[in-house]
This record gives sequence, structure tokens and C-alpha cells, in this order.
Amino acid sequence: MYIADPATDSDTLEQLNKDIGELVESEGGSVVKFEDMGKRELAYRIKKFTEGHYCLFEIEGSGSEIAELERRMRVNDKIVRYLTVRVDEERKAAEKIEEKRRKRKEKLSELTGGRSDDEDSRRRRDEEEEE
Repeated sequence: MYIADPATDSDTLEQLNKDIGELVESEGGSVVKFEDMGKRELAYRIKKFTEGHYCLFEIEGSGSEIAELERRMRVNDKIVRYLTVRVDEERKAAEKIEEKRRKRKEKLSELTGGRSDDEDSRRRRDEEEEE
């Protein structure tokens, strides 16, 4: 993610985003997702700016493209701030948790015969009313 100078025109931002995408691909990576979040107010003043233009890139690659990307962002006068976050470890952890939930749900489904907890409680309530 990077924050650009809010005074930067849309054509310059578009070219900057295109250049970033081309850089990533030339270094062997790929842009999985790009999101232009638009102008937003900054949480605190950065280089006398109170707002900035936010852009988010989700990149897959080996890491060499990230080093080159950060180097270029550091020297670009249009970019006020940038942040690089590694998310592959968090995704692995989230996938493991999701797999555990799915297995637990399947096991519960086998034990209840495919009925959900709501169906079981309704069935018991109906049986009690009949008695």
C-alpha cells in the first residue's frame, strides 16, 4: 500500500500504478489485486499533508520485486508513505482454522444425522408440546 500526494492528478497516479504493475511483472511477480481507495484523511500530518490518495497492491512473488519496489517508492517524490506487509503466514493460519471449523461441522453433522442445532431444538420442542 502506498499513499500519494493528494495534489497529484489522476493521469499521473494512473501512470504510477501502471509502472508499479510493470515493475512487479518484470521482476517475476504478479499483481493479484489492485485497489484504488481514493483520497482519504490521514490519521496524522505527514510532510504537511492532512490527506492522501491511497492505493493498495496485492502482489505474489519471491521478494526480489518487493525490494526493488520499495527502493523506487522511497525515491519517488509523489509517494508520501508506503507500507509492505507479508500476508502468506496469516493466510496459512486462517486456512488451518477454517479447515478445523469445517471438520468440526462435518463431525457434528454426522452425530446429529445431518440436522442443525436449530432443527434439533425445534424437534424437541414439538415433541414436548405433543406430550
